[in-house]
Amino acid sequence: MQVEHDVPLAPLTTMRVGGPARRLVTVSTTDELVDAVREVDDADEPLLLVSGGSNLVISDEGFDGTVVRVATQGVDVQSQDYCGGAFVRVAAGESWDGLVERAVAEGWAGIEAMSGIPGLTGATPVQNVGAYGQEVAQTIAQVRVFDRREQRVRTFFPDDCAFTYRHSVLKGTDRYVVLDVAFQLEVADLSRPVAYAALAAGLDVPLGTRVPLQDARDAVLAQRRRRGMVLDAEDHDTWSCGSFFTNPILLAREFADLQERVRALLGADGPEPPRFDAGEGMVKTSAAWLIDRAGFAKGFGLPGAAALSTKHTLAVTNRGDASAEDVLALARAVRDGVRETFGVTLVNEPVLVDLSL
Repeated sequence: MQVEHDVPLAPLTTMRVGGPARRLVTVSTTDELVDAVREVDDADEPLLLVSGGSNLVISDEGFDGTVVRVATQGVDVQSQDYCGGAFVRVAAGESWDGLVERAVAEGWAGIEAMSGIPGLTGATPVQNVGAYGQEVAQTIAQVRVFDRREQRVRTFFPDDCAFTYRHSVLKGTDRYVVLDVAFQLEVADLSRPVAYAALAAGLDVPLGTRVPLQDARDAVLAQRRRRGMVLDAEDHDTWSCGSFFTNPILLAREFADLQERVRALLGADGPEPPRFDAGEGMVKTSAAWLIDRAGFAKGFGLPGAAALSTKHTLAVTNRGDASAEDVLALARAVRDGVRETFGVTLVNEPVLVDLSL
């Protein structure tokens, strides 16, 4: 366990903003992670957990408490056969894309469409990470957590996690610390059926086709690179939290109101907002579509310190020397502009530390 003081937090995040931590503790084993959290709780101090930092925007003042940086390692293949699949338990501190890369190499299908997503494995169940037609809820078998309220280790099964779109029972609370995640993956040479139109087009196959795992990964990485969604220190379009806003999920009547606003703005013969069934009378639409039609094009904000990505309107980016307040000011402008134009309030996807949108 490594303990440091007054450590800048910006380099630990993909947005690269944020002031210092009063105390930074880096843990490399699960036992150290539990011990570090218990120590902070016993001292009644503020606690912030940092893993890959890909979903955090930290205030310019930093964090006046203890930051626990999760650097635990371990991928334990507990079983693997064509009948039962591969049951793989992964430490919270393992690289997510590193796990996907290994899964493709080993012939484990089910997470290949989530290639290139930054961050660590322990963060994936918290907001039910997903991309290109897959989400981790489809393959997670167990999530082992430390319950800070009950001061004990617990195992959550999928129903316990209450997974929904970019959400779970683990999100929006500091009660649970993810220790490891177990995945049930298919043992196969081919991917799961391609479920995303742009990905199918990139592969030149019909929707629902299964393709070689490596082909699926390569196609996903190509899509993400075109959108600035694969980390590259030299490319400021990747100095971001990825998608800053989640796709809105609306009641059917709310979506009907949105359609009326769109027709009034763009004309009866104009484009319609994207519509996807979200179950139980709910409709999901595209945040990127709303942002663009509200007047916030790729690169909006340039040459400022913070701007929308030049490749993808959903990404709020740091152009090199942005502050957290620069990032939030841009995000507010986009959120408020979409709300004024379409009556839809976008919700931020990253966690804001000592900040409010």
